[in-house]
Amino acid sequence: MASGGLTCVKYITFFCNLLFALSGLLILMVGAMVQLNYAHYSNFVSDHIWTAPIILMIVGAAVAFICFLGCCGALKENSCMILSFAILAVVIFALEIGLGIAGYVKHSGLQQLMETQFNTTMKHYKERDDYRDAWNLLQTELDCCGTYGPNDWDGIFPNKTLSPACCKLINLSEAKECTTLHAIDQGCLNKLLGILDSKTLVLAGVVLAVAGIQLLTILFACCLYRSFRRSYDHV
Repeated sequence: MASGGLTCVKYITFFCNLLFALSGLLILMVGAMVQLNYAHYSNFVSDHIWTAPIILMIVGAAVAFICFLGCCGALKENSCMILSFAILAVVIFALEIGLGIAGYVKHSGLQQLMETQFNTTMKHYKERDDYRDAWNLLQTELDCCGTYGPNDWDGIFPNKTLSPACCKLINLSEAKECTTLHAIDQGCLNKLLGILDSKTLVLAGVVLAVAGIQLLTILFACCLYRSFRRSYDHV
């Protein structure tokens, strides 16, 4: 028969595990939303940067599974399951810290990486359909033109003509096609970078909140494991 203190720790650990599981599902949902809503911009972002939402979804699914061990171990008073949960939770916690540090380091060079991708896709705009479609979609959705402005398309389009995506409205009395005269003067790089920065802050906030819940859960799990071992030693 567990003591009152042990029962209290057991149910607190169970409650923390539920929060842990919900936070894991939150990570999974945030990663999935970013992947679904912004995957069409992947041509403009380095591949190893764009894997972040996928990694978040994997971590979220792993957290939800690990919490199953913690909840079952707490309710069944199974010290082996509690120990397994604590070890796996520490591994996930360390992984999240590593991802956070890597994200911070990579973020400092994000603009340069994106500029390289922008230049590459622009250079092969007429050769590859996927690059052409990506640029047209980007310029249409973000109301922008070129990397830093419409003049970036010099050499790609002759006689100052541009893709129709660069022009919101063309006065037919002045021209029959989009030109630098009618083009949107804002570039796409800074606009896309601003979107990614805002989403990065959201992801960082979610991960930090989850890490706090994880740390609390791990501490209670360790206390619960020690209590179980002591109760078994006295039997």
